[in-house]
Amino acid sequence: MFSGSIPALATPFRDGVFDESAFRAFIDWQIAEGSKGLVPCGTTGESATMTIEEHNRVIEVTIEQAAGRVPVIAGCGSNDTVVALEHMKVAKAAGAAAALVVAPYYNKPNQEGVYAHFAYLAERCDLPIMLYNVPSRTITDIETATMARLAALPTVIGVKDACGNVARVTAQRLACGAGFCQLSGNDDMALGFMAMGGVGCISVTANVAPRLCAEFQAACAAGDWDIALQLQDRLYPLHAALFSDASPGPVKYALNRMRNDFSPDVRLPMTLPSAASRAAVDAAMEIAGLT
Repeated sequence: MFSGSIPALATPFRDGVFDESAFRAFIDWQIAEGSKGLVPCGTTGESATMTIEEHNRVIEVTIEQAAGRVPVIAGCGSNDTVVALEHMKVAKAAGAAAALVVAPYYNKPNQEGVYAHFAYLAERCDLPIMLYNVPSRTITDIETATMARLAALPTVIGVKDACGNVARVTAQRLACGAGFCQLSGNDDMALGFMAMGGVGCISVTANVAPRLCAEFQAACAAGDWDIALQLQDRLYPLHAALFSDASPGPVKYALNRMRNDFSPDVRLPMTLPSAASRAAVDAAMEIAGLT
């Protein structure tokens, strides 16, 4: 259902308020540059510091502006299972193609709790679910055996895998089946991820370099590994620089350099990136040919 370069969209705020007009223009640019889908209200989108009303509005605006040109995978995760379900119901009503649902964070459920969380959602809303496994943020890992159990549920269609272990791509394909959609959640590991059977990336870097990320994904899909490697080398400094300080500060700094209408503002406890981080982003953008 999903493949290619899919940006985990940053959310523009101006004077503390969601900047809807800048966001709509940003979506149009992403689609024109070759992005194959959109993910609002993820980590990069600062969903953790949005109100429920803001969260729902960002999803609605994304779907309205995409207007069917690319699918929208709506961020619907929460460490409260009932809240995640409410997000999914809103996303379905708005026309999302799927929900991206992170493993429950902070609570630290065991594997049975992880399974029960997603099973509860799947039983009560038929919107397709993309699991999101990012143990560096959540502490909770969706283990391969648990993922195989979840893949047996009819609406659990794939995973955004940011576990940092590329070998899991093969393990999960063998456990969940070749049709289970595996999308990388780590830009810097996407080349290896794709070579091992992944079909795309939910990308932070695609916010800033959507065309290059789309070209990279197209090369991987075509088996043009020499071209993919060249693009990987060109993009790698940017992958690193965008995490040289707390995300999405460096991402928004880079976007503000490229797009005057996109404010660099972040919400506390996030702060603007340090001078060293800004310098790293500047250098990486030059290497990537974005300046």
